[in-house]
Amino acid sequence: MSFHKPLDEIFPSVPDGLDARALDPAQVPAHVAVIMDGNGRWAKERGKVRLAGHKAGIGAVRETIRCASDVGVRYLTIYAFSSENWKRPEDEVRGLMDLFAKTMLAEVDGLHEEHVRVMTIGDASALPPKTRQAFAEAWEKTRNNTGMTLVVSVNYGGRAEILRAANDIAREAAAKQAAGVPFAPVDEAAFARHLDTADIPDPDLVIRTSGEMRISNFLLWQIAYSEFYITDVLWPDFDRYDFLRALLDFQGRTRRFGGVK
Repeated sequence: MSFHKPLDEIFPSVPDGLDARALDPAQVPAHVAVIMDGNGRWAKERGKVRLAGHKAGIGAVRETIRCASDVGVRYLTIYAFSSENWKRPEDEVRGLMDLFAKTMLAEVDGLHEEHVRVMTIGDASALPPKTRQAFAEAWEKTRNNTGMTLVVSVNYGGRAEILRAANDIAREAAAKQAAGVPFAPVDEAAFARHLDTADIPDPDLVIRTSGEMRISNFLLWQIAYSEFYITDVLWPDFDRYDFLRALLDFQGRTRRFGGVK
C-alpha cells in the first residue's frame, strides 16, 4: 500500500511535535468511522445558534474526506444524523436536512472527480424528499467509482439496524418453514449480510471528537473489535493534523481480536 499523494502534499505544514513521516502506509486503517461531535458546543462558545456549528462542521467533513482518501483509507463512515436526533428542536432538524441536501449537491462533483463513491446507511425513507433525492443522486453519480467509499450514516441507529436485520431473518425463516425447508442456525456471517453494512468491512478505527466517552448507538454490531480514538477537539476545529494524530495512535495499537499475540 502507498499514499495517493506525497506526504508533504497531504500534510504541508505539520505542527511542532507531530511527525507525518512516521505514518506507515501499510498500517493505515482500511475503514475509519467518525462520530462527529461538538458542533453545538462550538457554536455556543461563540454565541451562535447550533445550526451555525453544523455549518462550520462541513469544513471539517471536507478536510477529513480528502485527507482520508489521500492516505489510502478505503472506507470512511461519518455519523451525520442518528435516529434519535429527530428529538432535537424542529428548526435545528429542518436546518440540518436542508444543509445535508445543499452540501451533498454542492460537493458531489468534486467527490466524483476524486473517484470517491458516496453511499448512505440508515432509514432514508424518513428523510425529506429533497434530502433523500440529493443522496440518491450522489449515489447514482458515483456508484461506479473505485476510490474511497464515503458512507454517510443518516437517520441511522445501531439498535434499529439490528432489529431490521432480525426481522428480515425471521421473515425468511418463516417463509422457509412454510416451504418445508429445515431450520438452519444463523451464524455471524449470515446475520451481517442483513445489516446496512453488508458490503462494507467493519471499522478498524472509530474516532470521536469533543471528548465524550460513549458510542451513541453507532455501528453497534460492527465496532465489536474496532480501536477507539477520543479527542477533545470539537468537530468544526478537527483538521487533517488531528486525523494524522488518530492514524499515528492507531498504528501503535496491537489488535488481538480476543486472542493473544
